[in-house]
Order: sequence, then C-alpha cells, then structure tokens
Amino acid sequence: MLTSKQRAYLRGMANGLDSIFQVGKSGVTPELRDAVDKALEARELIKMNVLDNTMIGAKEAAGILADRTGADIVQVIGNRFILFRQSKKKPVIELPK
Repeated sequence: MLTSKQRAYLRGMANGLDSIFQVGKSGVTPELRDAVDKALEARELIKMNVLDNTMIGAKEAAGILADRTGADIVQVIGNRFILFRQSKKKPVIELPK
C-alpha cells in the first residue's frame, strides 16, 4: 500500500511517460495481464490507456490489472491510469518513506 507522499512522487515520475499498453474492446485479457506483468517487472512504473470503445472504464481496468498483477494503482485520470510494482529482482525506483 502506497502512502500519499509515495503516490505524489510516482505521479511526478510518470508525468513524462507515454502509455505503453492500451485496453481495447476485448477488455483485460490473459495476454494483456501477462504483458503488463512483464512490463512492471522491467520498468516498475507504467502508464496505460483505455480506448473509448471499451466496455469497462479506466478505474475498473486499473483495479482488475492491479489485482491480477499485484500492483498498486498510483492514479486514474480520464481514460489513463498508472500502475506501480517494485521489481522482485532489481528494484530501480526508491520510494520516499
């Protein structure tokens, strides 16, 4: 669980990031979950986009992916959301206490 200070720190880091995945009309598939899991292990912080033709919203998609990958939701704004999970092998991002 992230504190508000840690969320603010991660939001600042994610500000310059581009969305690397899109949730499409098929929703959150096992293939998307696996790809997000690998990206979180490599990058720790990712930004995602939910397309307009999707049956679920960004908040719901973020919740599903966070549950299935063990990540924390940093922020949901509009159709974008940010996920964070510390790498098990090589942590890169040092969170403030």
